[in-house]
Amino acid sequence: MKYETNFGDLPDEFSSYKNASIVIVPVPYDGTSTWIKGADRGPEAILEASANMELYDIETDCEVYRRGIFTGPPIEQSSSPEQMVAAVKEEVAGHIARGKFAVTIGGEHSVSIGAIEAFSEAYGEITVLQLDAHSDLRSEYEGSSCNHACVMARAGEVARTVQVGIRSMCVEEKASLKKEDVFFAEDTRRDNGWIAKVLSRICGKVYITIDLDVFDPSIMPSTGTPEPGGLLWYETIELLKKVVEKFEVVGFDIVELCPNDSNKGPNFLAAKLIYKLLSYKFGA
Repeated sequence: MKYETNFGDLPDEFSSYKNASIVIVPVPYDGTSTWIKGADRGPEAILEASANMELYDIETDCEVYRRGIFTGPPIEQSSSPEQMVAAVKEEVAGHIARGKFAVTIGGEHSVSIGAIEAFSEAYGEITVLQLDAHSDLRSEYEGSSCNHACVMARAGEVARTVQVGIRSMCVEEKASLKKEDVFFAEDTRRDNGWIAKVLSRICGKVYITIDLDVFDPSIMPSTGTPEPGGLLWYETIELLKKVVEKFEVVGFDIVELCPNDSNKGPNFLAAKLIYKLLSYKFGA
C-alpha cells in the first residue's frame, strides 16, 4: 500500500529519504480500540490534510520542510497488537540509527509502544510526555499488554513519564498513578502556572506522545473516545513550545485521529500540530 501524497505534498527535492532530516512513519492500526472505529484511516487523512497547509510557519518564521520530510510506507502489521508493536519498534529504531528524526502517526495509541521502546533503547534515560484524555495505565486489557489502554504502563517500564490533560481513568489505575507527575485537565483551568509545573517534572531527553483526544471535542471531535473538558489549541502549543525550548525532544507521535468525512477540520489540526512541533524543533 502507498498513500497518494507524502506529508506536505512535497516535491522529490524535499521528500527523498536521502535528503530528509525528518521521517514520517504511518501506522494505520486499529486493532484494539473499543468504541468508535476508524483510527486506521488516520494517517491517510493527516497526509491528505497536510497537502493543503501553508508551509511557511508565521510564529517561527521558518519553512521547516526545507530540512527534508520523508514519508515512509505504512506499517501494515495487524495480526496482533504485539506483532504490530514489534514492527513499529524495528522501523523506528532503523530511522534513529540512521540519524533521522522519526515521527510516528497513528492509528490507535498502541502504535506508540514500539516507538517509545525504540527511543528508550537508543537514548537511555528519557522522559515520555503524554498528552491524553486517558491515563492508559492498565497493565493488561482485553487479553493484551499492548492494548491502547496500556500504553503508559508500558512506557513506565522503560522511561520516566509525565501525563497532561488526563480526565478519564478506571479506579484500578489509581494504584499506578504518580500524582506528582500527572496534570489533570481541570488543573489547566484552575492553575495559571501549570505549564511551569509540567516542565519542572521533566528531565533529560524527551519523547512526546499525543493522543488527539487530549483536545476538547469542540475542536477535535474526530477521536475514538471524545472526552469533554479537554485542552485547546494555544495552550497546547504553548506547552510544546516551552518543552522544545528547554529540553531535547528526540521524537514524537500523534495518534487516535478517527476521521469524519463530513468534517475535515480535525484532520487539518492534526497535520498542523505535526508541522508546528517540527517548526519548534528545527525552526531555530
